Amino acid sequence: MTQTVRSLEARYYTDPAVWAAEQEGLFARAWTYAGHEAQARNPGDYFTFSVAGESLFAIRGRDGVLRAFYNVCQHRAHRLVAGQGTTRVIVCPYHAWTYELTGGLRAGPNLSAVPGLDKSKICLTEVRTELFHGFLFVNLDDDAAPLDDWYPGVREELADYVPRIDDLESLEEIEIPEQCNWKLSIENYSECYHCALNHPTFSTGVIKPETYDIQPRPGHVLRHTTESSGLDQMTYPIDTNMPHATEYRSWFLWPLFSFQVYPGNLLNTYHWEPVDAGHVIVRRGWYTGDGHDPQVIRKLARQDRETTVEEDIHLVESVQSGLSSRGYRPGPLVLDPECGVNSEHSIQTLQQWMREAVDR
Repeated sequence: MTQTVRSLEARYYTDPAVWAAEQEGLFARAWTYAGHEAQARNPGDYFTFSVAGESLFAIRGRDGVLRAFYNVCQHRAHRLVAGQGTTRVIVCPYHAWTYELTGGLRAGPNLSAVPGLDKSKICLTEVRTELFHGFLFVNLDDDAAPLDDWYPGVREELADYVPRIDDLESLEEIEIPEQCNWKLSIENYSECYHCALNHPTFSTGVIKPETYDIQPRPGHVLRHTTESSGLDQMTYPIDTNMPHATEYRSWFLWPLFSFQVYPGNLLNTYHWEPVDAGHVIVRRGWYTGDGHDPQVIRKLARQDRETTVEEDIHLVESVQSGLSSRGYRPGPLVLDPECGVNSEHSIQTLQQWMREAVDR
């Protein structure tokens, strides 16, 4: 390279106007993880979630289809449901307007008094959905390209590393509040330049950091690859008879989700939920099935929370504080032509996506 590439200016992480632009643009047009289909297995099962400041819910129809709707009554705009549960029909708590599980208006008190009312014309506003190995993604933009166009090849690669991924069940989810901009948390996740110094357990008992590399893939994907630690150093047992058992892979799906496969073919996920310009909630999901011992996964999840996750919280919150300093000048990214663990080429790609999301 003939020119130094510098990190993003502080305003991208601190300016409320940047946050507003992301809400209106990026988050409203990107594929966002909503939940796992196991949360709504049976007709009438539902769960709520939010995207781009909008309250939404997913509900299983009697036809077996999992649909998503804006969580707003078409009468006087009251919220329809909260949390997670099951129902025969969707009833608005305000005036008892009632909707079918497919979103169509079924009934309401004294609707016969409304001249010319055609109930078939009134329906909850549906949101575009796609299932990805049981993981439900939604997009508020009806014209967005399909999931497989955004993340080409990931569906097949995941199935190769987790052969029975469609049969997995959620074992536990850990909620991690971080006092930083969502992009800082994702940048920290998207490089291992800091791993050896800051994550001793992960770097010695899970992966072999000298083999770590992160590469942009077609579409909006960053793929992490590395080898596992030696079997005598692993902090948990793995079955080496499984294909890819001694490898670690992660697929970060821009902008807010990542699938990880830890050594031993153990699937876990990251889901970032931006709150405002200076706060984000990170949800770590762990999944079981396919013959894995749930206690081994629970132990690994606890280890991860007490070491790598806790260490990262301190890192990203310190950076957020530093971005407000008058003394900060965006430094150069370390871009090694050989890539590898001590290169920030993945951050270069990530920050380009971040610029494009705001500077349209």
